[in-house]
Amino acid sequence: MQEPLEKQKETFDIDDIRALVRTDSKAVDQLIVTRLSSDVALINELGRYIVNSGGKRLRPLLVLLAARACNYPGPHHIELAAVIEFIHTATLLHDDVVDASDLRRGKQTANAIWGNEAAVLVGDFLYSRSFEMMVGVNSMRVMEILSTTTNTIAEGEVLQLLNCHDADTTEKRYRQVIEFKTAKLFEASARLGAVLGKQPEEVENALALYGLHLGTAFQLIDDALDYGASGGDIGKNIGDDLAEGKPTLPLIHAMRHGTEEQAQMIRRSIEQGGLDQVERVLGAIESTNAIAYTSRAAQREADLAIEALTELPSSRYRDALYGLAEFSVNRSY
Repeated sequence: MQEPLEKQKETFDIDDIRALVRTDSKAVDQLIVTRLSSDVALINELGRYIVNSGGKRLRPLLVLLAARACNYPGPHHIELAAVIEFIHTATLLHDDVVDASDLRRGKQTANAIWGNEAAVLVGDFLYSRSFEMMVGVNSMRVMEILSTTTNTIAEGEVLQLLNCHDADTTEKRYRQVIEFKTAKLFEASARLGAVLGKQPEEVENALALYGLHLGTAFQLIDDALDYGASGGDIGKNIGDDLAEGKPTLPLIHAMRHGTEEQAQMIRRSIEQGGLDQVERVLGAIESTNAIAYTSRAAQREADLAIEALTELPSSRYRDALYGLAEFSVNRSY
């Protein structure tokens, strides 16, 4: 185990982190554009729209940082970062269809423009293209990690669907959805860096644990921001989760600690969906400090992620991973 991180850490903000792997990131962006190319015009059109729709690209960034932190000298981290982004984008396309969403990252969703059928099929194209690219890496371990990951994500999607409009969803069930649907891809992203760098099992597992906790923290903050930020900040409509009947942690906490009247009102809102009671729901969330509770839960996850980094050798890339954990809980978008 390395010296405690607090004694060695160089401070990074998100711009510093991106700058550290700027050359790699540009190569990933170029590869994404190249591998999105198809003889089918609609795939090209919709693919270009997705690529230019913004997004934080945190998951491919995590692959690059983890690989560099593990002293990987080859080119495959570029390919796997693109693969991870394709998988993530495919899940978003399918998510937006299932949720009937019309806004993401401040822009119309693909399904709102081209229709559900096109969005689902292009999502399928991205999944199949990502597996085609995985084969090129020529590693059964990589294939094992990513095939297991995509299967788990699919399970998470189904679990979330089962929880929708279910006001009896517990915090445990909610966290299982987060782990499967979001954190698992973060976990895979970090683990792949260790696999490429041929790191010992303890380092691989530490990076995987880092990714798992980072992804959980990230989603917890996302769910808090659905009620605690302006729509312009997060690029979607405030209360989207409520409108879709999703019982996320702010709602679960507010039901648990609010008055009986508040609990029943939130229960009806989850079961019926829609935004008829959004102002009253926001009032209940505020009066029960549900956003602060969710933020504290996210901070605990970020702290666990940072703790896992002590298995890595000291480097600027390890410090950047520390900074990424800090960003995940301190962001406003």
